Amino acid sequence: MTGNVIVGQSGGPTAAINSSLAGVYRTAKDRGAGKVYGMLHGIKGLMDEQYIDLSDYIKNDLDVELLKRTPAAYLGSCRFKLPEIHEDMATYEKIFGILKKLEIEALIYIGGNDSMDTIKKLSDYAILTGSDIRFIGCPKTIDNDLALTDHTPGFGSAAKYIGTSVKEIIRDSYCLEYDKGLVTIVEIMGRNAGWLTGASILAKGEDCEGPDLIYLPEVPFDIEKFKERVLKLLKTQSSVVICISEGIHTKDGKYVCELGNNVEFVDAFNHKQLTGTAAYLCNYIAAEVGCKTRAIELSTLQRAGSHLASRVDILEAYQVGGAAVLAADEGDTGKMVTLIRHSDDPYQCGTEVKDVHKIANDEKLVPRNWITHDGTYVTEAFITYVRPLIQGDVSPIMVDGIPRHIYRPTGKK
Repeated sequence: MTGNVIVGQSGGPTAAINSSLAGVYRTAKDRGAGKVYGMLHGIKGLMDEQYIDLSDYIKNDLDVELLKRTPAAYLGSCRFKLPEIHEDMATYEKIFGILKKLEIEALIYIGGNDSMDTIKKLSDYAILTGSDIRFIGCPKTIDNDLALTDHTPGFGSAAKYIGTSVKEIIRDSYCLEYDKGLVTIVEIMGRNAGWLTGASILAKGEDCEGPDLIYLPEVPFDIEKFKERVLKLLKTQSSVVICISEGIHTKDGKYVCELGNNVEFVDAFNHKQLTGTAAYLCNYIAAEVGCKTRAIELSTLQRAGSHLASRVDILEAYQVGGAAVLAADEGDTGKMVTLIRHSDDPYQCGTEVKDVHKIANDEKLVPRNWITHDGTYVTEAFITYVRPLIQGDVSPIMVDGIPRHIYRPTGKK
């Protein structure tokens, strides 16, 4: 590698996204890259010429280890949809002008579905204009919904956090008894894919019965049948814990959270902001059943919990970052690094690169046969799939009793 590399982060952060950044940086330097630049706030920041030389911030092995253990996007993220090439050539001319000025040989973009759309469009423009810059996608999303990869870095750590938190919520819910019972509804991220909510099954074990019901968006939600199941459970137990995806929807496609209020915010990719599903269902059950209810939204906690990161996840995130640089150095472009599982026990997984055109704007859903027939739980196949991804721990580097993160001054007062 004789030129420079630039790397960006996009979309929702994870506990492992910075481990991929560390993998990109270390591999690029090891393979001879002159400079490794970091886009500040993804492709949107690059368009405003906001970038840094990562060597000014990552100075030694300790910094690399801190980076791998730091949650959120160290470089800052964005949700920015590039226009279609034929609709706005000027945008692409501007981007490629900046890349040329920085003598960029390869651009690595760490992100999910929408980020792979960015890689697709940039690589297509490079082909149209004869540019020799190479564009590689590095997978990242707690949602685990990227096509052609067994799983995505970030998912394992989020799954570990969810399984642990749900187990603790179950313990707490049985502490007190109420005359008509207690129903706790835990809302977990997942718009159209229920991978994260399915991971709540990890709470189940010899010392915990796990959640009583699990609802994924892959199966339409029937609110009347939901009430009937809650009533049936309350006849035999004093506490009921239910895990739901934020994106569960009725048979006609309406999100349950929209039944209680209007979802007004829509991002650049036309995604509605989903929130309040658990609160709506708790209010509904309280009114219909008359029991005490509690709504819990894990929200950003499930993607920021680096203190519960999976060692497998952090190592694989670092691995795919390095593999992205390697692919670019070997001449690949318009590709995304994928994880290919070879076996469950012992768990073995490797990397390949796949055409990003077959990945961008597609979604990998939980297989229907991994969800029970009535749509209220997940099967053993789901557990077999997810359990290897949460193994091992990554000990935080503690200072004064609190985890230390790598810090980049942002100018914020």
